[in-house]
Amino acid sequence: MRVRIHRGAHEIGGSCVELQAEGARLVLDVGRPLSARPGDDVPLPAVPGLTDGSTPDLLGVLISHPHLDHYGLVDRVHPSVPVFAGREAAAVVGAARFFSPMGPELRPSGHLRHRKRLRLGPFTVTPYLVDHSGFDAYALQIEAGYRRLLYTGDLRGHGRKAGLFEQMVAAPPGRVDTLLMEGTHVRAGGADESRPPTEADVELDMAATFRSCAGLPVVVSSAQNIDRLVTVYRAARRAGRTLLVDLYTATVAQATGRPTLPQPGFPQLGVFVPRRQRVRVKESGEFHRTHAVRPLRVFPEQLVAEAHRFVVLTGSSAVRELVDAGALRSGVVVWSLWGGYLANTGGRRLVDLLETAGVPLVHHHTSGHAALSDLKRLVAALNPGQLVPIHTEGAAHYARHFPGVTVRADGEWWHA
Repeated sequence: MRVRIHRGAHEIGGSCVELQAEGARLVLDVGRPLSARPGDDVPLPAVPGLTDGSTPDLLGVLISHPHLDHYGLVDRVHPSVPVFAGREAAAVVGAARFFSPMGPELRPSGHLRHRKRLRLGPFTVTPYLVDHSGFDAYALQIEAGYRRLLYTGDLRGHGRKAGLFEQMVAAPPGRVDTLLMEGTHVRAGGADESRPPTEADVELDMAATFRSCAGLPVVVSSAQNIDRLVTVYRAARRAGRTLLVDLYTATVAQATGRPTLPQPGFPQLGVFVPRRQRVRVKESGEFHRTHAVRPLRVFPEQLVAEAHRFVVLTGSSAVRELVDAGALRSGVVVWSLWGGYLANTGGRRLVDLLETAGVPLVHHHTSGHAALSDLKRLVAALNPGQLVPIHTEGAAHYARHFPGVTVRADGEWWHA
């Protein structure tokens, strides 16, 4: 089996890997680079047949999880090329597009399921559900020509599905000739090997903030981070408050098809519909979206009058509306995203708004990617024949931390 990383050998995001065996090929992920700006025309990597469907030996594209840096160019894949992804991942992406149409649709020809083998020509694919901030995320084991490659995709060991990581460490999936492993947190210099906060830690920190806040806490997070939804809901209940999710978050939670996840109908859970989402519903004429949650809606005037009863989970664009309504007097904004986003244009606008309004900003978050200490445990358990970095800016530093490292360049063919 031959392998070629088209993008990701020396950058975080935009991942794309091509595999070749016995005259057939597979592609793992077709991500949009994180460096690409909205509106940038980003071509697909130069995989023969990916764009025009001209080569029948290309058997399909496997999408590890529903983050744009792994599936964001899937709309450029020719319709004749089969695409495989998790069923729930596709449902989340489909539900999100009404509110955030910048991402392409993910309409898989077939679905990835935990430990369910998929035969594609000479390739046998075994997906392993992993712990990640992206819902329905998989590591992918590929077997062909008596060789076995394990592509981690993105994973961690400190989220709400950390047990999946521990299972892989405790009972690794047999011989691994090549481990193609993400290293988002492998960096130059003195690496921090301490464990990051767990989602349970974030829950406790948020609950403490909610209890100490006399007014309304507003949590700014991604509507597609289902683990974080669970965390905020549990924290709100610990603090004796009702969680209000925005319409986007409610829609995504329902789209997962998981009745165990917090969503409309859960106790102490209501819905707040920010102005931007109300406008979107009005312009589209899809009024069934707001009608469905009408009994659960809480409006800004109620938030002002009864701020102590609620926690709001929404995107950053809704904060100005709540400030203008007076709902954040004696309130707090909890930034529950990567702190680096506060340095971009939108983040700076939010910081300036809150400083002007006298609203404190606190940060309760944890990464969607594995800590270096957990990556070391994973490598020790898998004991791969070779370890190849991907989804990292620190490929040159892997050898400081792991045995058997071979650094590859984008575009280089090599043997698994």
